[in-house]
Amino acid sequence: MLVTMNEMLEDAKQRKYAIPAFDVSNYEMLKAVLETCEEERSPALLMGLGVDLQGKNMQILTAMVQGASNVFKVPVCFHLDHATDFEFIKRAIDCGFSSVMYDGSVLPFDDNAKRTAEVVKYAHAKGVSVEAELGHVGNASVGSINETGTDTDPGESLTRPEEVQKFVEITDVDALAVAIGTAHGVYQKTPTLRIDRLDEITAICNRPLVLHGGSGTPDDQMAMAIRHGITKINIYSDVLYALNQGLKNTLNNITNPSTWPFIVYDDAIKMMKEVVRQKLRAFGSAGKI
Repeated sequence: MLVTMNEMLEDAKQRKYAIPAFDVSNYEMLKAVLETCEEERSPALLMGLGVDLQGKNMQILTAMVQGASNVFKVPVCFHLDHATDFEFIKRAIDCGFSSVMYDGSVLPFDDNAKRTAEVVKYAHAKGVSVEAELGHVGNASVGSINETGTDTDPGESLTRPEEVQKFVEITDVDALAVAIGTAHGVYQKTPTLRIDRLDEITAICNRPLVLHGGSGTPDDQMAMAIRHGITKINIYSDVLYALNQGLKNTLNNITNPSTWPFIVYDDAIKMMKEVVRQKLRAFGSAGKI
């Protein structure tokens, strides 16, 4: 049986660790994450991206996760990642997701709060938890070099502490993703997290806090963010790299084009599991079950 993300994050908040949340695009990624979570006795927080959920793919992937949750012994949450369309979110909830994210981070504050509140009302009535984003985590822009050769400044998109309490009061959201210096994708330059900004947020926010753009962020900065209140960290690019590198290594060395898939994916799954294991241990969720 699936559990809500709220159930997982409340424990992480109380015991001061973070749960790595892994986007899973196919069976092999799902297998790598769940097997490693069970081996490490960690909660399994899986996420689905809209690009992987088009058409009947939503029902297929959700059915796989639901079935797996009855096979593995660790608690499993299936969370909809970065959704912006309310109707798509409704479909995901009705399909069986146990948690959803509404991302209105590019909208003005009032619009973001209003639409998030509508999602929360619908989701809570179905027993589903909701994550929202305040501030905006961009796509690999932090620390990148623009055409003029200067560092891109993410300051304008950081979460404003003075807006946090009002946002939570309006929306009653279960978890809040904050922008403190990370970005999605592959960094061009190592980011520097604004722990001072995080401290201002944790001082006034009683909800679990989420950090997006975890891939490529140094472990020491991650550990600092966890100590200062982060309870969920999204990971995708690091696992994708392991998947693609493993497939590349294997496919470049096989001569039989009819090689069975379990052989083709063997190295990729092993490499993905190494990444997942490292994150579980680094973020402190290993051994929590």
